[in-house]
Parts: sequence; C-alpha cells; structure tokens
Amino acid sequence: MFVLKSLPPQVDPALLELLVQAEPAVIGHFRYTGFMSPDIKAHQQDRRVVGTAVTIRVPGMDGSMVHYAIGQARKGDIIVMDRCGEMSIASMGGALAYAAKVIGVAGFVVDGLVTDLGELRQYGVPVWSKGTSAVTVKSLGLGGEFCIPVTCGGVAVNPGDAILADENGILVLPPEDIEAAAKRAIQMQADEKITLRRLDAGEKYPDVMGTTAIIKKAMGLA
Repeated sequence: MFVLKSLPPQVDPALLELLVQAEPAVIGHFRYTGFMSPDIKAHQQDRRVVGTAVTIRVPGMDGSMVHYAIGQARKGDIIVMDRCGEMSIASMGGALAYAAKVIGVAGFVVDGLVTDLGELRQYGVPVWSKGTSAVTVKSLGLGGEFCIPVTCGGVAVNPGDAILADENGILVLPPEDIEAAAKRAIQMQADEKITLRRLDAGEKYPDVMGTTAIIKKAMGLA
C-alpha cells in the first residue's frame, strides 16, 4: 500500500543559513536529543549540509517510493529514508544521486544501505548511510510512504524538520529550536578560538578549561 502526504513547508532559508554555521559536534556539547545513531556515517569528508527533511518509508526490496520522492523533492531538501530494518539491499545508487544533483537536493540520510559509492562522490550529493550493498531495490509497486513521521538512526523525524549533518554526525531539529541552538554553538565556536590562542601562549589545557580547579576542589585542595 502507498501513503502519499503533501510536502512540508521548507525551513526558512535564513534559519538554515544560520544553522549551517554551527557544527553538530558543538551542539552536542549542550543538546542531547535529536542526534542519529553513529551507525549512519558520511560517505564524504569536509561537507556540512542543512535542509528540510522530506521523509520516506521504504520497505523491503521495493524502491518505488525512492523514485517518487526524487520526483517530488525541491532544491534544498534532504531526503530521510526509513528502511524498516532492511540491512541487505541498497535503496539508492548513482543514477538516483544524479537525478538529485539536477534538481538541487541537499543530501540523503538512509537508515540502511546504498550502492555506487564512486558515483555518489562524483556527483557530489552528500549521502549518509549504514553501509553499502551490491544488491539493489527494484521498482515493484508494492508500497511505501511519503512525508510521514519516520524513524531514522533511532530518532523520530517529522517532515519539515531541519537536518544538520556532517562527517561527525546528523542532528534533527524542529524549526523552532534552530535559532537558539545555532547561536549558542556559533558563540562556543568563537570561544574555542580564544582557547586555542591561550594554548599557543603556553597555558595548559586543563587550566584553560577549568578542569584543574574542579579536581582540586573535589579533593579539598582549593
């Protein structure tokens, strides 16, 4: 059976422009929810992307829904794929990545496997997945779901959520949380540059970070 819902509104471009300046690993210093499992890894280095989640559920070996999604997706969307636990069949490869490149899809996050790694890298569309397989889905018309709440990497993802992803991890954020999280992370990133300058000046890392004082206090030496 197929379930086809409407595309969500895209996240405000100004919020995405702000969010892309923040590193997921810095947000991970103060936020502990919304991070996908590290089992889902980047297939490219030094790429950070943001976009609006367009969610799909793709069961078994039927790839019909993947094709449908690429026909609906807009420039800047990130296709988030719930594979329903399937871990032997790749759900996308080079031709689909090329189609995504043509329309400006920002990336794919796949809770499962992909194929054609060389082509994925060549076409430049960032992809995150749990691994690769030479066995691929077929267009069978058996079923799938479009723009429904899904689970990907152990995280609930709603259509219209913001995705922030790089080689360190993937964060799902509701749009209303973007501004506060991004601004806090950007400030922390600026503060880290001050830390690096203090290290260059000869200070010790635990002293700069306050760890020395914390240990002394715990031991009653402060």
